[in-house]
Amino acid sequence: MKIIAITNHKGGSAKTTTTVNLAAALAELGRRVLVVDLDPQGSATQWLGMALGDRPVLDAYLGRGDVTHLVTATTAPDVDIVPATYYLVAADRQQETAIALGVIRALERLPANWDYVLIDCPPSHSSLAVAPLAVAPYVLVPVEARVLALAGIASLMGTMDSVRERLNPDLKLAGVIASRVNRTRHSREVVDRLRESFAGLVFDTVVRDSISLAEAPSFQLPITRYAPAGAGAEDFRAVADELLHREQHAAEWAVPVVDKVTRPRVLLPSTRAAGAALPR
Repeated sequence: MKIIAITNHKGGSAKTTTTVNLAAALAELGRRVLVVDLDPQGSATQWLGMALGDRPVLDAYLGRGDVTHLVTATTAPDVDIVPATYYLVAADRQQETAIALGVIRALERLPANWDYVLIDCPPSHSSLAVAPLAVAPYVLVPVEARVLALAGIASLMGTMDSVRERLNPDLKLAGVIASRVNRTRHSREVVDRLRESFAGLVFDTVVRDSISLAEAPSFQLPITRYAPAGAGAEDFRAVADELLHREQHAAEWAVPVVDKVTRPRVLLPSTRAAGAALPR
């Protein structure tokens, strides 16, 4: 069972889009997938046809229940979900810490009933966002092909450094996925900068911007079922194929999070800003 945290500190980075549609594409390839929605907004939960969970979800993370009892089938065949709940928004710092520790324990105790567990992490620096990184061996980072989105991955790299040093020395950056890529020069430059900064870690497949990907959540269907012949479905099937290929070639999945000295610099895609690192 592979546990993969799908995360980016910046909101609007196609994180939920990647989680939902990669899960569905992997299931089409014969894998059983569990989505764990840790974003209190519950976008993945609602996209996959579920209502947001209630108090029992929080109770399970706080040790007063079993998370596996909350697992529910979704609108994507062979994809199950542990739904999110608004109660994941902690009332105070003490409760936030307790929830984060509960998430770690729950993920560690998941039975090996699935081939992949994909965790949709909240776009923040909170303890709830960090907790999956303490358990998951692998991190996938979707990055919107916009210059401002690069700041999110720069910040995440610092968080991963800290988690690796203190909690999970085996944490690895398994890949970066360029998302919402269009035909503009700006979009191409952002993808080029990603490939320069994270050579070998950026997926060959890019996820193109498409109307059908924006429409699919309204119909509570993954793109592979909403528009199975469209560009979005084609892209996520290619991402799933590439993920499996990377897994089979262990060296590509054994790249450690680079340290603070050798970490690639994420640069602004502009000739005027060439050589200027993004703020962290």
